Amino acid sequence: MADCGEGRWLLLIHQIPPKPAYLRVKVWRRLQSLGAVAIKNTVYVIPKTEDTLEDFQWVAREIIEDGGDAAICVAAFIEGLSDEQVEALFRAARDADYGQFSKDARELLVSIPTHSGKTKNQDRSAFEADLNRLRKRLATIAATDFFGAPGRSAADAVMLQLESHLGQTRSDRTSQSKDARLTVSDFAGRIWVTRKGIYVDRIACAWLIQRFIDPHARFRFVSDKNYKPKPADIRFDMFDGEFTHEGDLCSFEVLAQRFFPKDRALEEIGQIVHDLDLKDGKFRKPEMAGVGSLIEGVALTHKADQDRLAAGRVVFDHLYANFNRN
Repeated sequence: MADCGEGRWLLLIHQIPPKPAYLRVKVWRRLQSLGAVAIKNTVYVIPKTEDTLEDFQWVAREIIEDGGDAAICVAAFIEGLSDEQVEALFRAARDADYGQFSKDARELLVSIPTHSGKTKNQDRSAFEADLNRLRKRLATIAATDFFGAPGRSAADAVMLQLESHLGQTRSDRTSQSKDARLTVSDFAGRIWVTRKGIYVDRIACAWLIQRFIDPHARFRFVSDKNYKPKPADIRFDMFDGEFTHEGDLCSFEVLAQRFFPKDRALEEIGQIVHDLDLKDGKFRKPEMAGVGSLIEGVALTHKADQDRLAAGRVVFDHLYANFNRN
């Protein structure tokens, strides 16, 4: 008999009342935004991680609050579907997203005059606004591309073409962020707030904060994404937070660039955290797999966020020492 073990997948099984009619569409859109795929009409699957579990818990809560039923379980596919077939479902879903993105991006590309220098300032501003929206959209798709859909290459290529036409490369954006350096002393004595269940990006951010910004920093881990900040609070890696994802940067990269733009060791760590968090394969650092395994071990061993932070601090202290030795 096959051994199902713990399972590498999460299933969300739900039942939605017929009214209000918008609820079914609302739930469908929410699940689409998380990157989940349907294996039955009311059964959605997603790879099992700390973050995806939290995402499913939020959706289940919303369904129940609106009068429906929802359950979440850990699953292993034994009959009917194989892991490879489920992975193929995810790649197909993301390929469809990348395909629509590439189509929309090409439409914008052909609308830009060949000689962008002759573009009117008003038109250029509109093009740049569209470019920023597409950049955020691509980052959103990439964040849910769990198994490397092949359509990513074409999407990246047309995005680079757009940036080239407008003279705004990734290196240009990085230098713009680095110019806006913040002063460490202005952030002493603050309370740093983030979501519960900290994982790679949030652990790395908290380590950076406590080691380089405020050694006595206090942290608050909250479960409510609509948390109302108090006057002394600074939110990180949270929706609408002061320090969170920007464009194709993870929260750690944003913090490092804002406070310590010339620290090469932090930049190296940021590349590892970026790929582990966004899963877009942008940097492909050789240390990524090892660091990912260590952080996974930290999460499996420690359920309390303060304990995860303490254990993660050791990982990133050693990583920083390694990159800072030259």
